Amino acid sequence: MGFLSRKSKSAPVPTEEAAHPIEEELQSMEAAVPESREARDDEGQAAQPAGPVAEGQAVSTAGPVAAEGASGLTRPDTPSSTPPAEDAAEVSDEGSEEPARMMARDLIAPSRHQGEERAEELEAPVKHAEVIAFANQKGGVAKTTTTLNLAVAFKESGYRVLCIDLDPQGNLTMSQGIDPDKVEKSLYDVLVHDMPIREAIQEREIDIAVASIDLAGAEIAMSTKIGRERSLEKALKEVSADYDFVCIDTPPSLGLLTINALTAANKVIVPVQCEYLSMRGLVQLQNTLKMIQDNLNPEVKIEGILPTMLDSRTVHAKEAVEILEENFGDLVFQTRIRKAIKFAEAPVKGSSVLKYDPQGNAAGYYRDLAKEVLEHESA
Repeated sequence: MGFLSRKSKSAPVPTEEAAHPIEEELQSMEAAVPESREARDDEGQAAQPAGPVAEGQAVSTAGPVAAEGASGLTRPDTPSSTPPAEDAAEVSDEGSEEPARMMARDLIAPSRHQGEERAEELEAPVKHAEVIAFANQKGGVAKTTTTLNLAVAFKESGYRVLCIDLDPQGNLTMSQGIDPDKVEKSLYDVLVHDMPIREAIQEREIDIAVASIDLAGAEIAMSTKIGRERSLEKALKEVSADYDFVCIDTPPSLGLLTINALTAANKVIVPVQCEYLSMRGLVQLQNTLKMIQDNLNPEVKIEGILPTMLDSRTVHAKEAVEILEENFGDLVFQTRIRKAIKFAEAPVKGSSVLKYDPQGNAAGYYRDLAKEVLEHESA
């Protein structure tokens, strides 16, 4: 019989139910398009007849039933809300250019903590202080004088400045009217006992982290400390955002205290007395700085070489400056710090030369130096 009458009320039920051809078709489409499995299941359920179906035939809910070839698929004569399987396959093929199926993690909304982390990433970076070490293993070349007066000149220009007295002699501390023998907390406690550096800072013309005679034993006390070369660098992280410049006065040696200063510094200013013996120390300082760059602080560099204690009346001083310029070129500052009695008088009053004699030539030298450093910084 070519087709079944719609009036037939019963049909023989096979003893073993074989797979229906439309189910095989749906399974093949589901395997090809796994993301639409739920939609296919819904369509398959809508297309299933209410009653049992004999092998090799399909029953449609709309229109008469017609046999079409050996496949047994039927096409309704009137439109249906559910497209047949062949049309669904065509739609699936045409929709193959759609974006890939979303994963479960893509559907989850970001948590509140993730939003806070993103907001923190967008915040402007915190500005850190420019750390300048004043170093020369030869003593008596005006390291302390340069550290203090340049720092005060920076402050006159509106910058926040911290001075660090890393010299066990405590000359920078005394130059601000503080007795190193009477301080209760000093850089010794910061470097050896990891005390917060804020506790060693006192306010004078500028903020100063004071020294004491105990610093003379700091190198021995730190000899067994892990990471001893970075003790000052770690301590400065606490206050780095509070200042624009940190100026470090170093002892006249290339020991552990000076290494700490060079490791923590971004730049090095080398005061050099305009004499032959003073300039010989530059070679040793360069070798030490090269080792620091290779092993501890690759960012540190020489900001400039500063001729100090210049007596322009002598031929030897002029020749010394010429030798510096021939060997170091642009590294030599254009500013010259000439000899002046005010540099010796100001520490007696516990002040910088800029406060002691603000209109004098000595104060003008360091204002010129500050201007030169700031112009180089901006450039």
